[in-house]
Amino acid sequence: MLNFNIILLAGANNGGGLLPQLLLIGAIMLIFYLFMILPQQRKQKEVNKFRESIKVNDEIVTIGGLHGKIISMNETTVTIQADKNTKLTFERAAISIEATRRKQQGKPNTEEKSTNKEEMEEAIK
Repeated sequence: MLNFNIILLAGANNGGGLLPQLLLIGAIMLIFYLFMILPQQRKQKEVNKFRESIKVNDEIVTIGGLHGKIISMNETTVTIQADKNTKLTFERAAISIEATRRKQQGKPNTEEKSTNKEEMEEAIK
């Protein structure tokens, strides 16, 4: 019984008070904010800026993978032309910033595009 009382008393005097614990919790919250919340807020601002900058006749890709050209738009929706007679309406939030940028960077020039189309037509004949 005496050993048990000594163990309990030894555990009671180990702290330095409430201040070190509050500082530790504050440091953890600061690190969490700097490494998780702040980068996510920056990314969301970039995505919103991209979605606001799109305009009619831009080639886009939706988050579902649908490629098309914007033919009309308003504050919340865009209508894209996926094929000659196919028009689809999507929310602006459905436009993928990563896939659209990849498509725009890898897009050939209009002269190369027409040359490729002519080559394909000749190959079919």
